[in-house]
Amino acid sequence: MTSTPTDQPNRRASGAVVPVLAFAGIVVAVMQTLLVPVIKDLPQLLNTEPSNATWVLTSTLLSGAVATPIMGRLGDLYGKRRMLILSLAVMVVGALISALTSDLLTMIAGRTLQGFAMGAIPLGIGLMRDMLPREKLGSAMALMSSSIGVGGGLALPLAALVAQHADWHALFYGAAGLGALAIGLTLLVVPESPARAEGTFDVLGAIGLSTGLVLFLLPITKGSDWGWTSGTTLGLFAASAVVLVLWGVMELRVKAPLVDLRTTARPAVLFTNLASIMVGVSFYVVSLVLPQLLQLPKATGYGLGQSMVVAGLLVAPLGLTMMVTAPVYARLSAKYGPKFTLILGMLIIAIGYGAGLGLMSAAWQSLVIAVVLGAGIGLAYSSLPALIVGAVPASETGAANGLNTLMRSIGTSVSSAVIGMVLANTANDVGGVAIPTMHGFRVSFLIATGAVAVGLLMAVFLPKPNRAPQLRASSEEEANLEHAEEVLRGFRGRVLDVSGAPVARAKVTLIDRRGRQAGSAVADEDGVYALSVPGGGAYVLAARAVGHGPLASSATHAGDERAVSLDLSLPGETVTT
Repeated sequence: MTSTPTDQPNRRASGAVVPVLAFAGIVVAVMQTLLVPVIKDLPQLLNTEPSNATWVLTSTLLSGAVATPIMGRLGDLYGKRRMLILSLAVMVVGALISALTSDLLTMIAGRTLQGFAMGAIPLGIGLMRDMLPREKLGSAMALMSSSIGVGGGLALPLAALVAQHADWHALFYGAAGLGALAIGLTLLVVPESPARAEGTFDVLGAIGLSTGLVLFLLPITKGSDWGWTSGTTLGLFAASAVVLVLWGVMELRVKAPLVDLRTTARPAVLFTNLASIMVGVSFYVVSLVLPQLLQLPKATGYGLGQSMVVAGLLVAPLGLTMMVTAPVYARLSAKYGPKFTLILGMLIIAIGYGAGLGLMSAAWQSLVIAVVLGAGIGLAYSSLPALIVGAVPASETGAANGLNTLMRSIGTSVSSAVIGMVLANTANDVGGVAIPTMHGFRVSFLIATGAVAVGLLMAVFLPKPNRAPQLRASSEEEANLEHAEEVLRGFRGRVLDVSGAPVARAKVTLIDRRGRQAGSAVADEDGVYALSVPGGGAYVLAARAVGHGPLASSATHAGDERAVSLDLSLPGETVTT
């Protein structure tokens, strides 16, 4: 990994960095559920058809899914703090646009800009990874990851309170104010990370990924309206498959891809991302079901007859419990590892949904469900960034966590579409109004349970590391070394000067036969470095350090499970041991 000058390269991270970054994550996550209290009234408020009004929610979901990997990569290249502020600024502009209009198309444009801010969450995780000491990193990343659910859960009662007592546009003014506050706090408290990835931004990769995701998510969100077997739905799914395959082929060939698919294919990254989709599905089911069950009138025979505000308050513990779970996760993960906490979290989610099938007859039962699911989802969400950070080089954490956040967004998109279809198809028509049924609610909980079961299977296949060094790394250099030491397959050695003395903090870059960077590391105080290799073949190891001439040395690795010991002399010859 290379480091380039930043706005504040020597600024020390204060104790307020974690709460400020977590607050920023909560603010952008609020956009997901901001309009849930008024969702049934949107067609009248915007003077449009119900199918068109759904785009006010869908547009935010789509733009958030597209923005997360793009902003993660831009953060790795040009500065995570800079891109975090840009994401929040775009959200503020979008909120103000929405606050000043009741026109459908203008509202959709504003909501699209609001969704763009979802990239702030992986950027915040990347900043924490780059600047926090080892004893704080685990719980900090857990809190930042959980902010997705915390923000969504806390937004429900607050948005309901505003919508019930004020004009609904006030929701957007409030969101803009929160975004402006987050920008100010970030400017005051959060320093820029000195970590930079090498390469340039992959514009074609960004266009290809954006197009493929829109083509995929569009029929998911509109399939229930168009028909799942309609030509439009199937055609868009086919088009998305073609575009994403072509995009993948292109990403494998460019020198600086938007998403390193070779890294993504590592079992630790692949199974974590697949599990993330299932966690996203499970989180959104409870957000869609409980508020409706609580607000349905008691005359239906199963509705709980609560007001909009009371329903929001009863669901709010979902987010609050996720926040409280972060320090609990840190202790469990430190002792047993993030794989254990992910599996434990998913088991708790399964218990919550299973018990929820029989706990739908009283308001207090909804509170119990929210607390149990909040604990499980909090543990699961907290585990994901630790698993990703432990599997990729430090220079790729922004893009890798952006892709992981994208997987969760896909999960919530699928959940929204499928649960919406289930509730619509099982609803009773009363005076021309579709009323969800208890059968639909229970089927929705069964779907969530099934998703968690699939996620558990993915989590079981996660490779178990010997230890979790990246969560305990006190510096970027140590994190690079400790991660590389987990992988036997690679190069190890020391960087020495001409007299044989170790060269501290020398930068060692691994270059493959196509001239692309295959890895990087920073030597420790004793000159020790370690680099894993993606496969067998010829490589060049380029080393450089302040006060020493650069060195480029060729080496070959068989690709088997062994380490090749290779000392590098600056400047001078390579010594093989």
